[in-house]
Amino acid sequence: MAKKTKNRPARKPYTASDIKMLKGHSKARTPVSKVSRMMKRSEGSLRQKALSLGIGLGHQR
Repeated sequence: MAKKTKNRPARKPYTASDIKMLKGHSKARTPVSKVSRMMKRSEGSLRQKALSLGIGLGHQR
């Protein structure tokens, strides 16, 4: 019998407004945990996106 695979949620693509918001929070040095709750994304996903955009994220960079 074949093993069942776990259903993983589909990835939510970043929109232009998401990126604009992320850049704004980067300039304001908003803590990542706060941004994560507001955007409903994980801290890791936000950090990876900021890294790919070449911006810093968080208040203690």
